[in-house]
Amino acid sequence: MDDLAPVVVGMSGASGAPIAVRVLDALKAAGVPVALVVSEGARVLLREECAMTPEELAGRATTSYSDHDLGAPIASGSRPTRGMVIVPCSANTVAQVANGLAGTLITRAAHVHLKERRRLVVVPRETPLPTPMLRNLTALSEMGVVVLDAAPPYYLHPRSVDDLTGYLAGKVLDHLGVPHQLYRGWKAGGS
Repeated sequence: MDDLAPVVVGMSGASGAPIAVRVLDALKAAGVPVALVVSEGARVLLREECAMTPEELAGRATTSYSDHDLGAPIASGSRPTRGMVIVPCSANTVAQVANGLAGTLITRAAHVHLKERRRLVVVPRETPLPTPMLRNLTALSEMGVVVLDAAPPYYLHPRSVDDLTGYLAGKVLDHLGVPHQLYRGWKAGGS
């Protein structure tokens, strides 16, 4: 894979903005280029959950695009990428991707990753999971999408929300093939 190809990070309007911020920071620390897209709903949650503006978040990416910019390079299969993550991924975004709707840059870029058979990871953030969302997540999994539930790793004995966030960001990087030191893995007999 081209070292200059970016990871596409889509951030949709579900709780979990700190996970996206941690993923961006870890990708930057690893020297991986990032193409960032933030939905309107995510902009609100970014302010609410991280006290951060979308402009501040964009500074953590190599390039950022409006979710309305369907002409962006990442909307085309001719633009190589290292993969894509939608973190957090709202129920609405899950449904759109699972059902072939591509009216935003996030959903269009996700469809590019599906059609080009590139790595796509979604991090849904909803609880409890309603039946339609479960069906849509199953459909995505059947298409080869990694569905990475934002579930805490109690066996690692996290001491803070930051520990949990680091673990989830690390799991995303694991599935994108990006080395990191955000968490220590399972060790039989305890941590």
